[in-house]
Amino acid sequence: MSERKRPRALALLALPLTLALIAGCGGDSDSSSATTAAPSADDFPATDGKTLQELASEATQSDLVVAPTQQVFREGKNRYGFGVFTVDHGTVSDAQVAIYAAQPNGKAEGPYPAEAHSLSTPGAFASKTTTQDPDAAKYFYTTEVDMPGKGEWQILAMIRSDDGSYSYTRVPSAVVGKNAGVPAVGDKAPAMHTETAEDVGGDLTKIDTRQPPSSMHDVDYADVLGKKPVVLLFATPALCTSRVCGPVVDIAEEVKNERPDDAAYIHQEIYVDNDPNKGPRPQVQDFSLPSEPWLFVIDSDGKISTVIEGAFSKSELEDAIDKADADSGVQPTSN
Repeated sequence: MSERKRPRALALLALPLTLALIAGCGGDSDSSSATTAAPSADDFPATDGKTLQELASEATQSDLVVAPTQQVFREGKNRYGFGVFTVDHGTVSDAQVAIYAAQPNGKAEGPYPAEAHSLSTPGAFASKTTTQDPDAAKYFYTTEVDMPGKGEWQILAMIRSDDGSYSYTRVPSAVVGKNAGVPAVGDKAPAMHTETAEDVGGDLTKIDTRQPPSSMHDVDYADVLGKKPVVLLFATPALCTSRVCGPVVDIAEEVKNERPDDAAYIHQEIYVDNDPNKGPRPQVQDFSLPSEPWLFVIDSDGKISTVIEGAFSKSELEDAIDKADADSGVQPTSN
């Protein structure tokens, strides 16, 4: 790894426009990010061989919007992240929602109830980039959706009201098998270098758009890959089209502060010279990333243990580190 890899030609694509609308409304919180458990699948209509259209016909159309936080899906079970918000862009943090999926004209799979996550961090880890951005995301949802086949999967979100009634909203389709070049769990992590504070003479603004810059620029990825677990976070806090980069970097800062010895933490910016007009940095091209942010947690053997596209919670990052530590035979810090 003594030589830097030549970047491959790649255009970094923005996530769908609706993703930017995940932006939250409401006040900041001094508490760590928290997760609300998913409702029971029994709380939602059974598929019983129905199509998505048939399921929708048994409910009213919702006035809420559901926007996915990712665009890369693989055959089989996928972590599916999304935001729920009102038509005037206000975030809904307590929706009871389940996802259904089907190939065109096929029978629906589901329901897949979702848990809700907060992106809040204690004040010590909340950057100006996040707190001064009124559109920074504050909540998101996740579930696990099975898509056992390549191609288009149409998505329906079913929302349960307190009175037990249901409403539905259609969600942009997922395309399984698109962007197949993104490294997956179990793959050997690509070899590359990341710039450090030393490389830029201590001027972290050259390699970090966060205010203040994150503390995750003290080691070169090439120097730790295959030697210890690595938390590699691709994100551009000040330029993120999805508005979740700032919050997830804040979360990574909090976890690094609490568990500094459990992994090497690296924050990698997205654009050359932090200028979107100059295209993605070589490191982004090395991982063939079509969007941002992305989290890769890599074990000490250099194998990818966890991959998350889009927003993630503190508990998800901690679980990913625990998994990488377990795969590496490392005793993790107590939480």
